[in-house]
Amino acid sequence: MSEPLRTVNVGLIGLGTVGGGVARLIKSHHDEYLAAYGIDLKLTRACALAWEQAEAAGIEREAFTSDWHDVVTDPAVDIVVELIGGEHPATEIFTTAFENGKHVVSANKALLGRHVETLAEKARACGVQIKCEASCGGGIPIVSTLEHDLVGNKILTIAGILNGTTNYILSRMDAEGADYADVLADAQAKGYAEADPSADVDGFDAASKTAILASIGFGTRVTTDDVYQQGIRTIGAEDIAQARELGYTIKLLGIARNTDAGVDVRVHPTLIPADHMLAKVNGAMNAVYVVGDAVGETMFYGAGAGSFPTASAVVGDILSLSEQISRGVVPLPEIEPYGHNLAFKPMDELQTKYYVRLKVADRVGALSETVDIFAKHNISISLINQVEDGKSGVSDACSVIFLTHRALEKDVQAAAAELASVDCVAEVANVLRIEDVEAWTEGVMAN
Repeated sequence: MSEPLRTVNVGLIGLGTVGGGVARLIKSHHDEYLAAYGIDLKLTRACALAWEQAEAAGIEREAFTSDWHDVVTDPAVDIVVELIGGEHPATEIFTTAFENGKHVVSANKALLGRHVETLAEKARACGVQIKCEASCGGGIPIVSTLEHDLVGNKILTIAGILNGTTNYILSRMDAEGADYADVLADAQAKGYAEADPSADVDGFDAASKTAILASIGFGTRVTTDDVYQQGIRTIGAEDIAQARELGYTIKLLGIARNTDAGVDVRVHPTLIPADHMLAKVNGAMNAVYVVGDAVGETMFYGAGAGSFPTASAVVGDILSLSEQISRGVVPLPEIEPYGHNLAFKPMDELQTKYYVRLKVADRVGALSETVDIFAKHNISISLINQVEDGKSGVSDACSVIFLTHRALEKDVQAAAAELASVDCVAEVANVLRIEDVEAWTEGVMAN
């Protein structure tokens, strides 16, 4: 490997779990990067709120600062790594770094999911790049795969388990028959879930990642606000058990489909066949399933979070930029941001099968009244299953599971609203979609 023309200097902002991992990787693998790729990588500046964080990550005292401005304005720094998350001051870090000629590497899915178009325009104008492999799927190399390895395809479907916390909770509920609240409390006690788990369990984290992946995969601008979002708080042990009996597994999925009717982007708990590849992804692991018209089905599996898996993706982006910088070549500016050139398919127009769990009054005629309401809203029932007495949690009521034939989302929601208002229904306990996984491969070229 030829010798580098110069050292590539990195400025790191944020020395938490991931930032500390990045610092350790750069230091411990410096000689390997130099030998294998001819890249002399140096962590020149590092910013954290307290020196103790920097010290724990092995940062030299002269490289440390508690003011991010010192990093983004340092003339020696080539690449700024932003790992603090959130919108502010992350937005200011990005823009000030661009104005000072710095490329930015980030894992900030919340910021990029909503504002990457504005940031990309700014980066392009300043002649620099944004890299964000670590923003989607932790250590899974999915962003570069979509940007480079699968670019010869029309991407038809991206579907994934994109949040480790929710997958951990649902996996334990499935394995132990436990309720959501109990598993969440235990996960919080063990540090697998945040004290405020809203971003995870309400689907925002997965929605941000779905937006980024759909934008890249479909070549159109998708923001987090474009993604339908529903979390897992309503999932009970009863739903998990019923799904298993019916041959399904419940997973929180980020789903993006490039259909003739428009881009279909959504995050919600869904029933998928128990023998599907995604159904077998358990614990805190992540997986992204991608269908291209030429390549067909592919799946990428790995740790979606954690210090070193995420740091692996961050350092991969750093090395990608450094390969040119170290040889005196200026990396090309950020590509022109994607426009909103594809229409969005309204969530109301989704057509699939549904699982509906009602708590119905235990009296003659109640069941037929509920069936009539489904029929009134053009919904055909394929299966009715009454759960054993004592599991409904409501006096004088029993849980009844309905599976529908294919129906429109707007009709199912209208039926659920009417069911909630009639005397014979004590509660509409859950309405879950049964994903049509066969549709994910529509459009694949025949070999």
